Amino acid sequence: MKYTLFLTHRCNLACSYCYVSKSKDRMSLDVAQTAIDFAYRNTPPGEDMDIGFFGGEPLLEFPLLQEITRRVRAHPEFDPCRVKLGMATNGTLLTPEILDFLRRHEILATVSCDGPPAVHDRYRRFANSGASSANVEAGIRMALDIMPHVPVNAVYGPETLDRLPATIDYFSSMGVREIYLNPDFSARWTPAEVERLPAIYEAIVSRYIDFYRRGQPHYISLIDAKITVVLRGGYQPSEQCRMGEREFAFTASGRVLPCERLASADPEEHAIGSANGLVQIGPLRSHFAPGLPMNEACLACAVEAYCANWCGCSNFFMTGHYNRVSPFLCASERASIKIAMRAIETVESELGPTFIHHLGEPARARGAHTEPPAPAFPCRDHSRPV
Repeated sequence: MKYTLFLTHRCNLACSYCYVSKSKDRMSLDVAQTAIDFAYRNTPPGEDMDIGFFGGEPLLEFPLLQEITRRVRAHPEFDPCRVKLGMATNGTLLTPEILDFLRRHEILATVSCDGPPAVHDRYRRFANSGASSANVEAGIRMALDIMPHVPVNAVYGPETLDRLPATIDYFSSMGVREIYLNPDFSARWTPAEVERLPAIYEAIVSRYIDFYRRGQPHYISLIDAKITVVLRGGYQPSEQCRMGEREFAFTASGRVLPCERLASADPEEHAIGSANGLVQIGPLRSHFAPGLPMNEACLACAVEAYCANWCGCSNFFMTGHYNRVSPFLCASERASIKIAMRAIETVESELGPTFIHHLGEPARARGAHTEPPAPAFPCRDHSRPV
């Protein structure tokens, strides 16, 4: 079960592809407490509970984050082996004091960085248009010195797709070993990018294999997530998108959304309730366009079982429908499945059984944590980035 709390809709950056509607809204402690109570009440016994701090930039409300953390951990049902805290940050406001708090309270901080300065600064700039790459790199390096490990999330678009291999090199050179790669779902992807994509993914898996050969394995989401799926023979029902049923996002004003990615300029389009009223669990079946089934090509595809064509928010941003897959997403899924199979075959033929640990961890559309890096906190399974 995943719960996202938008502590604020303010941000000190003005990223061009950001899907979050900006405002001065700040989450009240009443809304936060409602979200906490909802999470504990609705998570089935024995299941994990992911609570993620989001924004805007959540560190603009660090005292609020501290108080919510205290309340989560003070709950009578709190179990450190079951309740997992995380935060998505742009990395510009990190300090040793903040990082020490995150470490002591076992809050997994994922830093957003799109790659080398020329790549990162293309989309992720300060509100005054100033470049942010130097600040973010400094934040990542500081975090690597203090935190057990630091996941980094990179967004790529049509203009930066070709730079993905260089982005892997950049992160690796800094000591980052957990790398998430996500396309800008709102971008205009053309047939030209679809055609180039397989070769770019092949360049990434070549680096991935070389890391293993050198005894320095890296986690790269578009490869490792698919390795898990391939070894399991496909996505299991519990691993597929169940937005509005097992995933909820609370905006700063108290709206409840089925996924944090749907915090758009018109959240009412996707709202399924409010913190002050009844949360309607599972109403999204009516959102799936009646009479418009999933692409016919998907239903007959040989790799359909390994494909994340069920990711509702990704589909919505690319096609306008939760259950319709775009040509780019189809190409990306096919290419990532292919390189995952190549990684399994090559690495295990050279190094012996290597990926068996993947079978003990859930696969997710946005990645599954693998053996590198070592677990950051006791009892923690970092299979789901926030």
